[in-house]
Amino acid sequence: MPPIHLNHALRRCFALAAAAIWLSGCVYRPTIQQGNLLQLDEIDQVKVGMTRSQVRYVLGTPMVSDPFEPDRWDYVYTLQKGYDKHVDRAHFVVLFEADKVVRVDKLDLPEESDVAKRVRAERDKRVAAEAKAAQSSGKPPAPGEPGSPATTPEPIPAPDSRPPATTPPGGG
Repeated sequence: MPPIHLNHALRRCFALAAAAIWLSGCVYRPTIQQGNLLQLDEIDQVKVGMTRSQVRYVLGTPMVSDPFEPDRWDYVYTLQKGYDKHVDRAHFVVLFEADKVVRVDKLDLPEESDVAKRVRAERDKRVAAEAKAAQSSGKPPAPGEPGSPATTPEPIPAPDSRPPATTPPGGG
């Protein structure tokens, strides 16, 4: 068996220590997303007077439903990306009375995502182009198209006279 030199053992220990230090910095940190991811247009759909089932249809089941406050639904969302210290938060509260929305508190609204911004910008450009094309063609836009005047339904005519009074049988 050949003799082991002290210099060779030190190099091996140093290499193992360096590898351990280098690998300790490579710990994976996952992106943690919790709660209800809500878009601003979804939040704006909730109006006073809506029922609980209508709110649940629009926003989904609330993240927090307090058994001590059954008339309060909290929609909470947090997102932390890996090593990023910044945490994206959103908090939205719906308050009910007699199973109808009485108040909506927008405590911490979510930022509009880049995808939502692009979609909105493309939609706005398309609507503007359609309105411009309708104006340049000289033909008025059809009802419901961008640039069309608002149409109101015609009122229902009131009856001219009251129905004749009927006497109950027996002459009473």
